[in-house]
Parts: sequence; structure tokens; C-alpha cells
Amino acid sequence: MAQDVIAPLPELPEWAATHINLASPRLGAEAAACTDDFFAPMDRMLQDAPPIWRPEEFDDNGKWMDGWESRRRRDSGHDWCVLKLGGKGSIHGVDIDTSFFTGNYPRAASVWAVYSEAPPTESSAWTEIIPSTTLGPNAHHFVETRNPGLYNWVRLNIFPDGGVARLRVYGNPAPSWEGSDREGIVELSALRNGGRVLGWNDAHYGDVWAVLSEGRGRNQADGWETRRRREPGYDWLIVQLGAPGIVERIEVDTANFKGNYPDRCSIQAADVGWGTDQSVVTQSMFWPRLMQERKLGPDKIHVFGKEHLETLAPVTHIKLNIHPDGGISRIRVFGRRT
Repeated sequence: MAQDVIAPLPELPEWAATHINLASPRLGAEAAACTDDFFAPMDRMLQDAPPIWRPEEFDDNGKWMDGWESRRRRDSGHDWCVLKLGGKGSIHGVDIDTSFFTGNYPRAASVWAVYSEAPPTESSAWTEIIPSTTLGPNAHHFVETRNPGLYNWVRLNIFPDGGVARLRVYGNPAPSWEGSDREGIVELSALRNGGRVLGWNDAHYGDVWAVLSEGRGRNQADGWETRRRREPGYDWLIVQLGAPGIVERIEVDTANFKGNYPDRCSIQAADVGWGTDQSVVTQSMFWPRLMQERKLGPDKIHVFGKEHLETLAPVTHIKLNIHPDGGISRIRVFGRRT
């Protein structure tokens, strides 16, 4: 039997690499409605894993495809799919991925977006954030938007029909602090609260953005893992918090990492009010210490409370150093907003 073929990971443009996929099920995104998904269900288009090709697999409706695919239209209309994002956020661009769709891809696509508390309708105040764009077979199509706005729903329009393997919607979540006590402890680093991974020195395995996700990792791919280090030094990752705050507790989870967890970790932090992502990475070498090196163990949640942390003023960024290398599933930074 022929084996599955996994689509290669693309080289991301800088604007995509520095933002998160707001259409990820990991954030709670879901496919809400579509005109037709006869050949392949719409929710398959949102999966975090790369598309796969199963050469010999067919189902009752035809060839099994990893993505969303509508039937062939016999009229002058076009198909669409409405997605609920994982939360409201600004959208910087999309990737319309037609991997493995070679003779059945749409010839063009556009993307609309709207902010709405209720499921949007045809008459909602949609904004076209990506104009009609020509698509090709078996390819990634990275397109920036000129209307970043704040949205929580998107609609992918395909012309006239066909299949899309994955839709990635890259942007920044907008935290909703309404109703939260400023003196209360919140997860400052969470994706849903606007936390983001700003930079790292190595991410050979896994998904670096997963470290700020909900829950524990499902497997080693659901986390950040570096290659085996063959020279002196250590690996690191920088997180921009969703809001400035005073750190009260940090959790480092090594779920599923049993023979490849870091031996130790340490943390630096700073209040950064200027500069680009690149300049922040450079300055991070000199940030003060928030936590000295602490031992880590396999497949375990490590909780570091006030007694483990240095006394610092409010911070906006933290730098997690892992010694010497390895993988972690999650890092969570809890504190009081300032």
C-alpha cells in the first residue's frame, strides 16, 4: 500500500513568521458555513498539520482530499466558506494553500472579514481584505492585506469552485481585558491575551507558536524543540506579553518530552518600549535575570512561584533560555497587569 505523502513546510515571508494563525483550531477557530463541501469537509481546511496526500484512498464521493473541496459548479456562481477565528484580531495576511490540488484547485480567491458578535450573513458589513487573487496548483499563496482592522470572522471566496488544502490567517489577537480585575492574576503570555513569540535561535522541530497555546501538548510536535546542540551554549525563545505586568508565577511544561527535555531553564525579562523585533532580539542579550537556572524533568509541569523569581519592575517581554537544548510543550507567564 502506498504511503501518505506530507506536504513540505513552506518558507514563510517575514510578516507571516512573526504573526500567528488566527484560523487555528488550537485557538478555537472553526469552519461555520459553506456553500458546498461535497468532496472534502470544510473543517479539514483549518487543521494545524501540513496537508497530506493519500494516493490510494477514495471515499463514497470520490478521491479523498486533505482540505475543503466543493463539487463542480454548473452555473455562473462561486463557492465560499465562512470561518470563525479563534478571537478578534488584526489580520496582516493569509496563505491560501492548494497543496495536492492540481486539476481541481480554484482559479482565483478573495477574502472578506467582519467583526460580529453573531454569525455573519450575506448582508453583514464585510470588508474585502484580500482582493481576487490568481491561484495556481499545488502551491502556497501568501498575500498581505491592506485592511488589517479588527475582525473575528473571515469568508474565503473561491472562483468558481474546487479545493483548498489549508487557509492560514496571520495576525495578532486583540486581548479582551473587559471585566477583568487589574489587580487579579492573569496569563499575560497566552495567545488569547495577545502574547506572541517574537524570536528564537532554533526551532528545528515542532511548532514554536504552540508554547503559548491552551492545554497541554498532544505530542512532541505540539511544542517547541531545538536540534541537538553540538557546541557550547544554549537555546532561547523570546515572548512578548499581551500586556505589561509584574510576573508572579511561571509554568514550564515538558509534556511528551521524555528523552529530549532541557536539563535546565532560566529566564530574563525587560520592559521594552521601542525598537523592532530584530532590535529587541539583540538587546535581549543584556536583559536582567528574572529567574536563575532551575532543573527540569521529563513530561512534567514545573511551577516557579514568587520564591523563585527576582524582584523586577513591570516587564513587557521575557526570554526563556533552555540549557543546553531540547523541547518544551508550553510556557505560561502569570502576573498582574500594570
